[in-house]
Amino acid sequence: MDFILDRKKVPMTASGCKNTSNKKLAVFDWLCDLPETRQDTDFVEVQFKNTRKGYYLNNTKILLEKGDMVAVEASPGHDVGEVTLVGRLVLNQMKKNGLSPETIEVKRVYRKVKQSDMERYYEAKAKEHETMIRARQIAESLNLNMKIGDVEYLGDGNKAIFYYIADERVDFRQLIKVFVDTFHIRVEMRQIGARQEAGRIGAIGPCGRELCCASWMSTFASVSTSSARHQDVSTNPQRLAGQCTKLKCCMNFEIDTYMDLLKDFPPKDITLETKDAVYYHFKTDLFKKLMTYSSSKQMAANLVTLPVERVKEIIEMNKKGIKPDTLEGEKQESVEASKDDYQNVVGQDSLTRFDKAKKKKKRHKHRNNNHHQNNAKE
Repeated sequence: MDFILDRKKVPMTASGCKNTSNKKLAVFDWLCDLPETRQDTDFVEVQFKNTRKGYYLNNTKILLEKGDMVAVEASPGHDVGEVTLVGRLVLNQMKKNGLSPETIEVKRVYRKVKQSDMERYYEAKAKEHETMIRARQIAESLNLNMKIGDVEYLGDGNKAIFYYIADERVDFRQLIKVFVDTFHIRVEMRQIGARQEAGRIGAIGPCGRELCCASWMSTFASVSTSSARHQDVSTNPQRLAGQCTKLKCCMNFEIDTYMDLLKDFPPKDITLETKDAVYYHFKTDLFKKLMTYSSSKQMAANLVTLPVERVKEIIEMNKKGIKPDTLEGEKQESVEASKDDYQNVVGQDSLTRFDKAKKKKKRHKHRNNNHHQNNAKE
């Protein structure tokens, strides 16, 4: 029987570089056209299930290319993974991740996989889902406040990593003993967060696309509610939370742009005073550079929308003890005029405007038929 690796065939570009841009954690090898860069290091980057990567020493000088399946050293036994990077860029990736070839625990690349390696690999992977379900039942029977989120078998099937989620510290010494007696393997417990679990499971977000944590994100920065406030997003927890029940990571994507725009706006806690009333900040349109003020601090009353230049002008007048008659000025009139022009250009036609034309056409046709019938009777 011919030995065929069960993985997606990756197209080759004109330069011979394999395109892995559709894979999570993929790194574009922009030095692939320079063969001499492959001699810069014997370390190679190997990726395993989901987000697990490692750097291994190819001390036997095996000719490896991106996409090759290799057997690498594990503790104990061996593991099977895919080579995702070779050459000089491996050193750059190690430096980016805070790893040094002189200080890390060096593990070796044993060989390219053989048919026997792949058979054991697929046998181990086939048991992962069943093991996860059974592990959850065992954890529940021991009344442990934790959730088994995923199980990953190593390539030789002699060891499994149990990824779990817990809000507090869990004493799982008894759990490990039960796991060893039940599954007859070596056990490693590894705690992950809610975002990592969502990335492993995968789902479709409210935007209609695959979750960022499942498609391309590998590191997670903390998200605070201040990001929502700066972007004038509703602070409703149901709207801000993602499938992981944490604040959506996408709120951090545009926060830098909003912070840069806010530099041109005065503080929101400054009131505007006229001869008749005091106005309080109600909302801000950062991209149109407009600020809306209300005459009531508790509710929207007598709303007035002003350009940010006009707001700064009134603030300076108030600092000098001058109170204008009204907040509006010539600039405000030009803003309102531009809004009207915009609406006239876009148009607010009804969606049924074509139906009216059809009805008119039918009515005209019906009138002609009646005219012909009357002529025929005469």
